[in-house]
Amino acid sequence: MQRPDRKPRGTQNWRDLLFVHWEVSPADLRALVPAQLALDLWDGRAYVGVVPFVMEAVRPAFLPRTMGLDFLETNVRTYVRYRDRPGVYFFSLEASSFIAVKAARWGWGLPYFHASMSIQHDGDYIEYESERRDRAAPHHHTRYRPGRLLGPSPPETFEHFLLERYLLFSTKRGRIYEGQVHHAPYPAQLADIVALEDDLVAATGLPRPTGPHAAAHYAAGVDVEVFGPWLVT
Repeated sequence: MQRPDRKPRGTQNWRDLLFVHWEVSPADLRALVPAQLALDLWDGRAYVGVVPFVMEAVRPAFLPRTMGLDFLETNVRTYVRYRDRPGVYFFSLEASSFIAVKAARWGWGLPYFHASMSIQHDGDYIEYESERRDRAAPHHHTRYRPGRLLGPSPPETFEHFLLERYLLFSTKRGRIYEGQVHHAPYPAQLADIVALEDDLVAATGLPRPTGPHAAAHYAAGVDVEVFGPWLVT
């Protein structure tokens, strides 16, 4: 997607991204996604993704890089269209930084939650754990190994549909807001998951996944410019 012709609101670096996807019922998804947003389906199938990763040097544009925040984040997302523009709708976002949670809730109106989180590298394996700091305390734990390099995802492929999303849509008081990120295409790899426990999907109100995940991908990282959000309706 073309970079916006405006100054970015901030910059951040995303590292060690895991994308785990399950197929879900479009009807179940439709009940939870705002009516103004159309579901974006792949061959008639709907997907929800859980994406744990590392955020580095997160800062607004007016601050120097040395003042950027480093923290962990896990988001739960699905895929939507607004005015036929493809994007992401976030059900929840966990972050290990309380400051980042408060700033994102205020600045973006997104459903961020403070969580206890950790990441460990053990040889070829990466282990990631998150537990939300609230009474319900949904939990996510993954141990995986980055696999075969796929490279940038060609348009019209399943990987491109899942990974290359540059717009996000949110609602506030019934109105639609849009944000955009700009970065190089993900250097995608397959991911070999050896352990996976997840409560975050069920915490959205969707049924808890009972079968195997539909897809798992990894990306070592991208450097990101962030734009918006702005009111679009």
